[in-house]
Amino acid sequence: MNLHALRIFVEVASRGSVTEAAISLSISQPAVSAQIRKLESELDMTLLIPDGRGISLTYEGRFLFEKARRIYDWEREIESHLTEIKQGKKGRLRIASTYLPSHYLVPQWLAQYKRDYEGVDVEIRTRNSMQSIELLLSCEVDVAVILKESWDVLPINRQHLMDVPYWFILPAHHPLAGKEIRIEQLVEEPFLLREQGSSTRDWLFALCREHGVKRPQVGIQYHGLVESIQSVRAGYGTMLAPALAVRDMVERGEVGRVTVPGVEVKRPLYVCTRDDGTEQRPVVAQFLELVKRERSS
Repeated sequence: MNLHALRIFVEVASRGSVTEAAISLSISQPAVSAQIRKLESELDMTLLIPDGRGISLTYEGRFLFEKARRIYDWEREIESHLTEIKQGKKGRLRIASTYLPSHYLVPQWLAQYKRDYEGVDVEIRTRNSMQSIELLLSCEVDVAVILKESWDVLPINRQHLMDVPYWFILPAHHPLAGKEIRIEQLVEEPFLLREQGSSTRDWLFALCREHGVKRPQVGIQYHGLVESIQSVRAGYGTMLAPALAVRDMVERGEVGRVTVPGVEVKRPLYVCTRDDGTEQRPVVAQFLELVKRERSS
């Protein structure tokens, strides 16, 4: 079926006039009539009959009009939706984030993002740094927000957002709480460690190597930041925790803090996208711009 002729037929049928259809389509009246005749010939049926100064639809014409106009309603709907996707008003944004930003930074960003772009579907997955990178490279997410010091050569674009200070914390009533101690003394305490692949775990072990001390004994291994902190709050273990997550607890006396001379831990936070040569989709570009704006404000 000739779709060009069908479109002209729908316009004529909806307006009840060849003349008005020609004006609407910005083509001549004879051209409209020719296309209608062409469509009737192709279908071997009469679709329109003269009715005074206008036209009427035959039974066959009414059937075709009812069915065909749905096609063009869907076409308009598709065009409208695609326009909103191009403008970043609709679409899907998938984010992977390590535990700290996932709990303490990303929710703020996404709250503002959804206020600005309500029609965008957002999905966030909380993983460790290695898992977040894998999700990004396998195209399962569009953006990864990661705390990480060392990077292999990977097809990833990284934008540094901030340096996050980390503190050594232990139970509030621990004898060492509030004191300055040597790192050799610190590693004698039972530590709460994250799972393999956690950049915090890797950083702690690197710190031990740098200072020539043994790795701390593993008290409990957790697969999440919040769970680890709550264990310290409950009275067991020492851990390296982001100040962003524990500052209020330290100030309220719910957990204690120790300091180590010459050891100041600040870890870089990055927002990452794939470096695959493709243009960033509008929903991704808008999120990156929002994060940049939020961090600079």
